[in-house]
Amino acid sequence: MKIVAVEAIPFAIPYVKPLKFASGEVRAAEHVLVRVHTDEGVIGVAEAPPRPFTYGETQDGILAVIRQIFAPQIVGLTLTERETIHARLARTVGNPTAKAAVDMAIWDALGRTLGLPVTALLGGYTDHMRVSHMLGFDTPETMVAEAERINDLYGITTFKVKVGRRPVSLDTAVVRALRERFGNSIELYIDGNRGWTAAESLRAMNEMADLDLLFAEELCPADDVLGRRWLVSHLDIPFIADESVPTPADVTREIMGGSATAVSIKTARTGFTGSRRVHHLAEGLGLEVVMGNQIDGQLGTACAVAFGSAFELTSRRAGELSNFLDMADDLLISPLRIHDGQLHVPAGPGLGIDIDTDKLGRYRTDK
Repeated sequence: MKIVAVEAIPFAIPYVKPLKFASGEVRAAEHVLVRVHTDEGVIGVAEAPPRPFTYGETQDGILAVIRQIFAPQIVGLTLTERETIHARLARTVGNPTAKAAVDMAIWDALGRTLGLPVTALLGGYTDHMRVSHMLGFDTPETMVAEAERINDLYGITTFKVKVGRRPVSLDTAVVRALRERFGNSIELYIDGNRGWTAAESLRAMNEMADLDLLFAEELCPADDVLGRRWLVSHLDIPFIADESVPTPADVTREIMGGSATAVSIKTARTGFTGSRRVHHLAEGLGLEVVMGNQIDGQLGTACAVAFGSAFELTSRRAGELSNFLDMADDLLISPLRIHDGQLHVPAGPGLGIDIDTDKLGRYRTDK
């Protein structure tokens, strides 16, 4: 089970419609496919989604750090030396999605080698999750129509509404329109991507106090330390830390400092090894946990549902597992399917998925 090569392959797949939110806009999945090869001919895969407006990573930067720094440090190690690999990758500052993709590809290779699903290796609690869908910026009418479409086609009943960097009244009108259209048949929570001030955030939350929201996520920046603590102290629903907690140490800082009361776990950011650390920390602190979405493709979503299904805590809430629906195509031979608001872990060893080499040839950008 020795690692003999690590590949990083850039690809780009357009979105049918862009996803707009407070910290940016995504029009194409310009991701990196990571493949870890072993001396037994097994290949583990994962994807790294660059988010320059969140973590400062770009597609070119991910390619460079994997090819020039990470690969030379881990080639020659075995798939079971995951803690050694984690420690070596940690020497490099930042680059969370590059590290996560390498980590998850190794877990996929290990599962394929052993003939076991990754979700079983991690914990094996269940084989599916309820799905939450993210709604990007638009008018109230358009966002309600999108929720209706997603609900009708896929049975999804939990929606995360993007807010922030728009007039507060417009965002609260969207949430109110969704609640009025669906009543109590759906769950709603909001994500500001740090787009409001603390004062704007509290104003918005007061305006939506009667709308029965599940959570509020990253409404204002974490580096507004006093403002964020003041905001969280005035809320009566869990406040999710997301992009402000890329490491377990960050989770500890935000929670113990009173700047958050819940956490989003994104395997695209912390891989499987780091996500386990965040999960165990959250479990020990008694925190609410949501499986987040890094605007993943189907490969990234397969990783997220594999991890989320592995534990009782992460499978308790609907996971953000549906935004690949907005992509024009994907790389998997057998596409993921959402039925009755649920996504099942693909059957088979490792992640249970395989890459379509023809599609990879069509969408890779280093030809």
